[in-house]
Amino acid sequence: MKKLLLALILVLPLISGCTKKENEIVIGEYDSLTGSDATFGLSSNKGVRLALDEINAAGGVKGKKISLVTLDDQGKNEEAASAVTRLITQNNVVAIIGGVASGRSKAAAPIAQSNKVPFVSPASTNPDVTKAGDYVFRVCFIDPFQGMVMAKFAKENLKIKKAAILRDVKNDYSVGLADVFAAEFKKGGGEIVADLSYQAGDIDFKAQLTQIRSKNPEAIYVPGYYTEVGLIAQQARQLGVKVPLMGGDGWDSDKLYEIGKEAINGNYYSNHYTTESTDPAVTEFIKKFKAKYNETPDALAALGYDAAKILVAAIERAPDLSGKAIRDELSKTKDFPGVTGKISLNENRDAVKSAVVIQVDGNNRKFVTTINP
Repeated sequence: MKKLLLALILVLPLISGCTKKENEIVIGEYDSLTGSDATFGLSSNKGVRLALDEINAAGGVKGKKISLVTLDDQGKNEEAASAVTRLITQNNVVAIIGGVASGRSKAAAPIAQSNKVPFVSPASTNPDVTKAGDYVFRVCFIDPFQGMVMAKFAKENLKIKKAAILRDVKNDYSVGLADVFAAEFKKGGGEIVADLSYQAGDIDFKAQLTQIRSKNPEAIYVPGYYTEVGLIAQQARQLGVKVPLMGGDGWDSDKLYEIGKEAINGNYYSNHYTTESTDPAVTEFIKKFKAKYNETPDALAALGYDAAKILVAAIERAPDLSGKAIRDELSKTKDFPGVTGKISLNENRDAVKSAVVIQVDGNNRKFVTTINP
């Protein structure tokens, strides 16, 4: 019942019902509003809603208001697939803003593709997501770039020659990042001294960390989600492992510090934007987000905002509301001035953009450097 009420609370302010009306354009969204990585879905949803509120306040699109139907995938692949099916067959959406988790997007995107409904993921970084077909897009960079970013940072900024990896073996996102990091780090002489695994939901990582400690790495790459990463950081420090931990955008949540506490401080991860940016587009977004939600937007919120803006811009340019017309305009996206950077979609429908490296300092995300494609 709580999950149903949460979904209704998130949906109702932007829709007056689930039936399509002549004066509205219905967009679907699914995400993890509950579950172990719920902060990702909730943040992305807030960014999407802020963007659509702004668009509707300015008169909407093609003389119509945007209605948003949001469904909860509960952090489960099968629920993501079910949500997309419902959005297409029951809610008659013209397009879908997909979830942030790669595994769930891989389960859901093929359904949108087979129904020729444009699908835009804010943050699914696994390369295979957009391979579902030509109706599937993303506004984030992909894992090969993100993995390269941290390998380059480790070697050039931290001067590290020996690294270990601790990956979530059941998570497409984590495996993809770990594979790329290992390959890139080895280029130029870096050595991976240990490559161990865990699974989401695990709470004891001492056996893996003890084995890693015996190999004396100078850093540990942990490309997982914030729940396990926080626990890994705590247990690593308890075991006397003091070398830096590094990760990807799956770290980006206020829950990271809540779980990891002081143990997570000083560690590094790649991300899509920094709240320390002086870019007017970023500062204005942060100001509006704080005014609406009374909190500082994380990268998932910024990506949700960009995904909604890019999708609506394509709908505005499209000659009609058919899936093909919207898809064709999405594919033309070039140099879009997003909050997470200037976004161009390449021939694979992936975003080409820069990444930033962030250092954890409590609930602050301190900008360290920018690394370009």
